[in-house]
Amino acid sequence: MLKTEIEIDSAALILKLLGDKTRLTMVKILDNHDCCVCEFVEIFKASQPSISQHLRKLRDVGLVKEERRGQWIFYSINKNNEYYPFVEQLLEQLPDQVFRLKELEEQGTRITCC
Repeated sequence: MLKTEIEIDSAALILKLLGDKTRLTMVKILDNHDCCVCEFVEIFKASQPSISQHLRKLRDVGLVKEERRGQWIFYSINKNNEYYPFVEQLLEQLPDQVFRLKELEEQGTRITCC
């Protein structure tokens, strides 16, 4: 794998964004699974405006992308983002979060908006 460097200012910005536990968990989930805001509302037991604000911050730096499917917007990690290789190294150190999605499935609330 080609090793790339990023500027200190950029690294500090990314680390500041991912220093928030909710955003870090979101990015870990999105690394392998597309999610809708409503799913994150259920996972984090947070308000829709709060979840949308977290996603907006991640989207503003290009780490997260959105795709409209009907009336719903799904989010995924942007693996083409210039900072993704840096973020990927961090994500590899974290435990899998798929259990959060499995809990939603068990509760019948996974992708309830679709």
